[in-house]
Amino acid sequence: MKALVWHGKQDIRCESVPDPVIEDPRDAIIKVTSCAICGSDLHLFHNLIPAMQSGDIMGHEMMGEVVETGSGVGNTLRKGERIVVPFTITCGECEQCRRGNFSVCERTNRKRDMAEKVFGHPTAGLFGYTHLTGGYPGGQAEYLRVPFADSTHIKVPDSMTDEQALFLGDILPTGWQAAVHCDIEPDDVVAIWGCGPVGQMAIRSAVLLGAKQVVAIDCIPERLAMAAAGGAITIDFKNESVIERLNELTEGKGPQKCIDAVGLESDVSASQPDTLLDRAKQALMLESDRPHVLREAVYVCRPGGIISVPGVYGGLIDKFPMGVAMNKGLSFRMGQTHVKRWTDDLVRRIEEGQIDPSFVITHTAKLEDGPEMYKTFRNKDDKCIKVVLKT
Repeated sequence: MKALVWHGKQDIRCESVPDPVIEDPRDAIIKVTSCAICGSDLHLFHNLIPAMQSGDIMGHEMMGEVVETGSGVGNTLRKGERIVVPFTITCGECEQCRRGNFSVCERTNRKRDMAEKVFGHPTAGLFGYTHLTGGYPGGQAEYLRVPFADSTHIKVPDSMTDEQALFLGDILPTGWQAAVHCDIEPDDVVAIWGCGPVGQMAIRSAVLLGAKQVVAIDCIPERLAMAAAGGAITIDFKNESVIERLNELTEGKGPQKCIDAVGLESDVSASQPDTLLDRAKQALMLESDRPHVLREAVYVCRPGGIISVPGVYGGLIDKFPMGVAMNKGLSFRMGQTHVKRWTDDLVRRIEEGQIDPSFVITHTAKLEDGPEMYKTFRNKDDKCIKVVLKT
């Protein structure tokens, strides 16, 4: 089969690889019909996430048709059914899964010894990501083996197109969880850094959850325009001061809730001192991630507020203002997304027309065009916000 394969920094290739096979009774094989390139994939593209290996298959946003099931799957899945595959692999039986904490499933990380050394405890297995999360082949491929398939799937209603359903596996529940983590109240101002796909979903989630005002921060015109279309007031951080503008909008009090939808590759401007300093620290291996957004959110958040972090961080950050956060009484909520915790509610909202996640798609291409589309997505060429690949 064809698949997009990681071979190192900025080196993604479309190659022929062996077809997946059933390895465990709880496995299923799907023929992928649609998959997407995620901002988290760019962290791998830039080689900023440790424990990748040459030959790893990329991708963790995918859906398709069931073509084979293991003997342990039973009647939960049948050949021909259309499913979305969440990026988090879940057993459905461990203590964390029973609590709804699916992204920290205790059983699905097949390289738990490696994860324990870095994280202290294993997290769930993830598709198409670092070997710290199991090193499972991803879904930017013609076929995908789905481990624990009886638990790790979302059945797609016949009424939904691929484009409407695909993002149930990652960016829609990720944006939704980010907003839910804020415990939004009717008088809240919610500030969201980053208007990429997750940020766009967080904007619309915050609006649906009843925020008084949503403020979106970015510097890319088409992203800001999409954010405004979703109901946000926008701030272009390259042309105005984020802190001054947020103070103006909140009578100097700051937003009650802040969402970092950027993560480890945050920038202000290539010429500004904190960006240059963070890049220098990365080069000297003094830190692995650039935490500008987190720092700014801590400084502007209203005392007693909440900072929600759906943006991915991979390692260590420096000069984090912990004293400021502590003395302001801020709460932090973060983590990989507990996708299936939110599935039923989000499927209902799509079916009722409250949200159509396909709005974020700007580019559709063939799987074999994936390597070039990685560059288009990374460079934000041709007003690219979200890429869907068809097999």
